[in-house]
Amino acid sequence: MARYTGPKVKISRRFGQPIFGNHKSLEKRGYPPGQHGPRMRRSKQSEYSIGLSEKQKLRFMYGLMEKQFRRTFDRAKNTRGVTGTIFLQLLEARLDSAVYQLGFCKSRQAARQFVNHGHIRVNGHKVDIASFQIKPGDEIEVKNGTSSRQLATRNMESNRLRNIPDWMTRNDEAFRGVINRLPTREEMEPAINEQLIVEFYSRF
Repeated sequence: MARYTGPKVKISRRFGQPIFGNHKSLEKRGYPPGQHGPRMRRSKQSEYSIGLSEKQKLRFMYGLMEKQFRRTFDRAKNTRGVTGTIFLQLLEARLDSAVYQLGFCKSRQAARQFVNHGHIRVNGHKVDIASFQIKPGDEIEVKNGTSSRQLATRNMESNRLRNIPDWMTRNDEAFRGVINRLPTREEMEPAINEQLIVEFYSRF
């Protein structure tokens, strides 16, 4: 499946925040990319531009191409409830995102690869589709193989300072996580204004 493979730090500098995780160069150069970046003054943005920027920011965070991102939004729009919150829940309920949140990988991009390479089982069955939607009660487990668990162990050790969200539980010894419930809005990405994305797509 297609995915973004370009320069990640440049994207983070464009939005002024660590989209793909913290990076030293982002701290040193906290201004937009390009030769005029240090002196660039951001002009007043239109409502369309602001909505587009917020949409692109979220899309890069979850590593989705536009078609898949829009398909997820349409599913949220057709689901009863607050569209923006449901949209974020659907993104968080992707298997690659859940694997990342459980600390088995350092980033969502790494988690996507981890899933695609067959290192993850859901409810005892191998699942190698990153977009697989998890549900409350599902058990996510790292495959009982030497390479799979060694990789997960290294990542869990490097992620030891990152807390596991309250909506899931991890058993370190069993390399297993349980989805207790779907996350609330307060437990999801705080730097995103999902209402701007809803308004952006409502234009079309």
